[in-house]
Parts: sequence; structure tokens; C-alpha cells
Amino acid sequence: MLTAAAVAFAVAVVSVICWFLVQGKLYDEIDSKLKGQIYTQPVDPATLRNNLNDCRAPARPGTFGQQTSPYYAQLVQSDGTTCVRSGAGTIKVTGSDRSLAKSGTAELAKYRNGTDSDGHAVRILTAHVLYQAGVPYPDIAQMVAYPLADTRSTLSELALLLLGVSGLGVIGAGAAGLWIARAGLKPVDELTEAVEHVARTEDLTVRIPVEGEDEIARLSRSFNSMTAALGESRDRQAQLIADAGHELRTPLTSLRTNIELLARSEETGRPIPPDDRKALMASVKAQMTELAALIGDLQELSRSDATHAPDTLGVVALHDIAQSALDRARLRGPELTITAELRPWYVRAEPAALERAVINVLDNAVKFSPPGGTIDVALGEGRLTVRDHGPGIPADDLPYVFERFWRSPTARSLPGSGLGLSIVARTVQQSGGDIALNPAPGGGTEAVMRIPGAATPPPEEPPAPRE
Repeated sequence: MLTAAAVAFAVAVVSVICWFLVQGKLYDEIDSKLKGQIYTQPVDPATLRNNLNDCRAPARPGTFGQQTSPYYAQLVQSDGTTCVRSGAGTIKVTGSDRSLAKSGTAELAKYRNGTDSDGHAVRILTAHVLYQAGVPYPDIAQMVAYPLADTRSTLSELALLLLGVSGLGVIGAGAAGLWIARAGLKPVDELTEAVEHVARTEDLTVRIPVEGEDEIARLSRSFNSMTAALGESRDRQAQLIADAGHELRTPLTSLRTNIELLARSEETGRPIPPDDRKALMASVKAQMTELAALIGDLQELSRSDATHAPDTLGVVALHDIAQSALDRARLRGPELTITAELRPWYVRAEPAALERAVINVLDNAVKFSPPGGTIDVALGEGRLTVRDHGPGIPADDLPYVFERFWRSPTARSLPGSGLGLSIVARTVQQSGGDIALNPAPGGGTEAVMRIPGAATPPPEEPPAPRE
């Protein structure tokens, strides 16, 4: 509709301009013909007087006012009296004609539209009659006219033609605009249908065909990427729930068995030997600890990246975090030798999450180190390395070490949930870094954590002394 309205306005403006240009051109041609009919030679008073006395007599060759049909010709005096000089008819005199006849030299000629005595439209030229070159007679003028019937008929036909062409142009523009709008908005309709289908069925496998590089194609491509990301997120969520259920089933089953054994002992009155009871309670405690650790890992892993808002990130000292993690690792592996060389390095990260990541890496090194083994820790230029001398990780298992709930066959008998390294990888990536596990020369595993540095925070000012 907007296209049709715009085209209609443009066509209307062009048609009106065209009509007025043609009208002006036709009137210019008539005015040129009328100018050729004006008697421009000086007329002696006797001839003029004879013409006024016998205005209805046929004009003789060579005398003033000789005219031929279809032109009108007449003389007019300032009082409105006319003297017809041709047989075409009488021209109606107006006040402007009388004023020009009376004005003398004020105005030599004037063009206008008027009518004859029968009411027919004519184009009129009123001019002075010259007494001498450039000197007109006072109180008398000559009038010539040409009928406008043919001219107005031509203009009417032109108006009808322009109106018809304009109507066809508007209809064609409207049809073309409708077709273009439907063709252009077809991808939008497909996108709308796809969105409605997803909202109705929650089917995230829907994809929209993408053609071209225009805005609609970009929108379709973005929608496909969004649905793919949502589908992948939902699949990961379902996988996480399934894996979590599988991992939770083992400690819950064992915990239930132990508790049922204790309850049956109480119900039957048959006490469990003290040593067995002590071992049973230790097993229950260990399973509850493992269950709590698994739930904590799941809570940490289920946190969305969006929860790490910019205001929770800050510039922290990685060397201080590593030192704190080393102190905890020495408590967990008192029989191990842990060497450390830590150089100052500041990063932008969430302090608690980064400390948990470093502790997880050191816990893995402690867990897989042989009794009396050595763990080497070094930090320099944003590169934190933790090297143990344990059995190492098979080359076939290295691509999977950062997947959720994945555990090496050799480590499945050890405590753990299989989520620690996943949490470490996500935390390091959120800080703009990366982490890798590589076989260490001479055996064991080397964990390499790289985090870009941040501006060193300004030193804290000492508190002002109290007065």
C-alpha cells in the first residue's frame, strides 16, 4: 500500500506537470498565431473613421483589419462599443479590454481567455491601433481571437490518457509491491513459523534454509545458531542429569546397604562386632563425604557462565592462591615432597573459583603420586605447572580428561566424581586462559595452566593513625 501510494503521488505530480506544460505549449502556439493577425502598420485617421462608420462592410484588400476565418477580429472603443471586422463572430468585451483601449501607451497588448457572443471559448489578444510608429490611437483598440474548442478537446484527451496511464501505473506498482513484499517477507514467514513451531513443540532440531547474504539470511542464520546452541545445551543438561544419576546411584546404594545392615542389627538384637561396626561406620562416613563432594561438584558445574558477572571478577594474586593450595596439599599428602617456585603473577578471575581449580589440580597430583613421591610446582609469566611422578595418563585417555564424569579405568577405584578437571577447565577458560595435561618426561603427568596477566593492583594505603 505504501508503494502504491508513493507511485500514485509521483505519477499524479508528473501527470499534472505534463498537462500544464502541454497546455502552455498549445497556448503559446495560439498566441503566436494571434500575434500574426494583429494589424501593426500605422492607420490614417480617414481609414479608421471609414472602418468605424461602416464596420460591417467587407474589408477591402490593403485596408485595416483584413482578416480571414476562423479568426475573430473587431475594434473596440473605451466605452465598450465594438466593430466586427470578420464573420467568425463577436468577441465579448471585458473591463480589461476597455481599460487597455483607454490607457493609451500604458500597455500595447494583452492575452487572455474569453468567450464569443455564443459562449464559445476563445483565446483573445487585445492590442492598440497605431496612429504612427509606436503611437497608438486613444480610446480605441483592436481585438483578435481564436477558438479553443480543438485545443481544449486535445487537453481533455490528454487528461484522460494521463489518468488512464496513471491508474495502470498505480495498479501495476501496487501489484509489483505486493509481489515484492510477499517474496521479500517469505523468509520472515518461514522464520515466524519455525519460532512458533519451537514454542509449541520445543523441537530444537528445526533449521531454516539460508540463501544469500542479506539481513533476512543473517537473521535466519542467527536463528539456526541459536536453536543449535539451545539444543546442544539441552543435550548437555540431559547428559549431566543422566551422568549425575549414575554417579549418585553407587554411593547411595552402598550407603543404603550399610544403613540397612545397622538397622537390621538393631531390630534383631544381634549386635555387630565392634571392629566390624567401626569399619561400617567409617564406610558410611566416607560415602557421605563422597556424596557431599559429588553434590558440591555438581552445583559448581551447573552454574551458568552468566553467573560470573563482571563485578565478581577482580585482580587476584595467582601466587598467593597457589601458595594457599600448596598448604592444603601438604596436609593431604604429608608423606609427599612438594617443591614450589612461585613468582608474582596477577590475573583477573573469581578468587574462590580460581582457588578451587588450583586445589583440584594439586589434589589430582597428590592422589596419583606414589608414597614418598615428589610433586614439582612452578609459577612464572602466567604459566603454572604441576608435575607429579605417578603412573601418568595413557595417550588414548588424554582427549577425554576434561569431560564431565569421565574417569580413567585405572582411576575408577579411587575416590572422586570425575568432575574436578571439568571444573578446572571451565574456570581457567572464564579467566581467559587454557589448561592442558601432558605426559611428563621420565613418567608422571604435567598439568600446565596458562592465564593472561592483569594490571598489578595499587598497594593498599596503611590506615590513618587514630588520634
